[in-house]
Amino acid sequence: MAADPALKPNSLRREGDGLLIEWNDGVRTFITWRDLRKNCPCATCQETHGKPENPFKILSPQELAVGAPEPRSIQTRGSYAYQVYWNDGHDTGIYSLEYLREISKPAEQAGH
Repeated sequence: MAADPALKPNSLRREGDGLLIEWNDGVRTFITWRDLRKNCPCATCQETHGKPENPFKILSPQELAVGAPEPRSIQTRGSYAYQVYWNDGHDTGIYSLEYLREISKPAEQAGH
């Protein structure tokens, strides 16, 4: 699918436990930090998305200390994407505008 060059966020803002995006076409979407982190598009995360979670995984002390996923910062990457720097140290995911739109829900459905 070709990217829509006209699709741009007017604003991104932290709201409660996630990210509220107001798009230039009037649509408002929301995604929780947990869902945003779970849908990280980097190659390492994509490799693990298709695998079932290990119910016996032992969390490292760093993972235990971090708690719930939360971004430390979000940086623009050109005019096409955002890179999220997470509190667990992960920072290789670059979320295209189209992907953000695809994985986020209409704000009204999400209660925002």
